[in-house]
Amino acid sequence: MTEENFSDKYREILKRLRLIDDIFFSVFFDNNPDDVQYILRIILDKPDLKVLEVQTQKGVENIFGRSVRFDVFATDDKGKLYNIEVQRADSGAVPTRARYNSSMLDYHKLKEQAKFDELPETFVIFITENDVLKDGKQIYHIDRIIRETGKIFGDGTHIVYVNGSYRDDSGSALGDLVHDFFCENPANIRHHQLAERVEFLKGTQNEMEMSEVSRVRELVREFYKDEIAEESQKAAQEIAQKAAQEAAKKAEKVNLLNNIHSLMQKLNLTAQGAMDALSVSPELQKELLPLI
Repeated sequence: MTEENFSDKYREILKRLRLIDDIFFSVFFDNNPDDVQYILRIILDKPDLKVLEVQTQKGVENIFGRSVRFDVFATDDKGKLYNIEVQRADSGAVPTRARYNSSMLDYHKLKEQAKFDELPETFVIFITENDVLKDGKQIYHIDRIIRETGKIFGDGTHIVYVNGSYRDDSGSALGDLVHDFFCENPANIRHHQLAERVEFLKGTQNEMEMSEVSRVRELVREFYKDEIAEESQKAAQEIAQKAAQEAAKKAEKVNLLNNIHSLMQKLNLTAQGAMDALSVSPELQKELLPLI
């Protein structure tokens, strides 16, 4: 696939990308504490939350087992840690995955701080395409409790699921946020702060001069490389098939011309007479006459 063809494919794919798509989500929030803070304030209903630092696709190595890569990893001014994940497949947001991500937040911090009582409060947040927990709620807050008393255990770990299949047109901030995560067109996004950045990242002017948009471009290339390769192969096959058909037609025409010339010589026929004898169609006769 040529670069020009890829550019066409890129623009087509870029139009379809939404915030719920991991590839676009990562670029949108990378080094973007303002927008991470914006959505966390809505999801956690904490209007005073202040995000200081954000990383996307942050890897945490685990020498004892499986490592993890967080879609978004953020810290606030109180030292609290946040992991935000977008998941379109239910299998990527099972409760045990949330448990593991929560433990890896602790593991990441424990390497720096040896004292357990200094571990920060952590939040693992899944924004899912479907209702993974299947109770029809727009949002689920999971905290450990003491069964016998019903009191919060207070270990500082929190897990939150935002149900992307829950449609709320009441005008609530969370309902609008869920709506916005599934919008392809920035003009339809209700939270203007998010709409502006989506529009910027999907813009076409000076795209190769914009580092962020260039990164989207490369991620699209990597993320859809199999699809692009398949289309490339299909296009090549169509070209080869067309070339073979053209070659066959040319060979057939050459063979017919040879037969016409042979009849003209052996039977002393005119070109028209030879073509009539060979039952050549009137349309083809017009095409062949200049070549005889």
